[in-house]
Amino acid sequence: MQLRQRGMALVVGLILLALMTVMAITGFNIGRTSLDIVGNMQTRQEVIGAANNAIQEAISTTRLFEAPGAIFLNPCQGANTRCFDTNGDGNDDILVTLAPTPVCIQSQTIPNALLDLADAAQTGCTTQVGQTFGTEGTQTGSSLCANSVWEVVAVARDLVTEAEVVVTEGAAVRVGTDTIGTNCP
Repeated sequence: MQLRQRGMALVVGLILLALMTVMAITGFNIGRTSLDIVGNMQTRQEVIGAANNAIQEAISTTRLFEAPGAIFLNPCQGANTRCFDTNGDGNDDILVTLAPTPVCIQSQTIPNALLDLADAAQTGCTTQVGQTFGTEGTQTGSSLCANSVWEVVAVARDLVTEAEVVVTEGAAVRVGTDTIGTNCP
């Protein structure tokens, strides 16, 4: 009895080889896609970190309420911009712009009665005059300080990948009442 298997082993071998090739290509593609996802997540986190860094720098300076249109002393590409080199190669990787210009949303003058005069930082807010409440033309009981609420929006863009993130943060800042008239409603 003679079996007719002419080339059957070759056909089965070729089919198995094709299946193994497809599986290997699929494995490489899945690995590359996973690597791309992780890289994108890392870039996004770096961009968010740069935006948060710029916001913290902005709200940590008196220029926020003194000159909200020019907060950074050494802007990299125009007013209210900050550049970051995240990989240490000496080239800017992320550009952060505070846009629109930080704005004071609300302010409220602090009454003298609410100041803690034992705190040296708050004694500068007192008017140090007698208060006669209810008498027209006399002192109002207000201090020289006010609590203000600011909105700071940072638009951060990775200059290589073009990934862009917008971070908005509110900040409460105690300011002098003379600043209120200039930069707050």
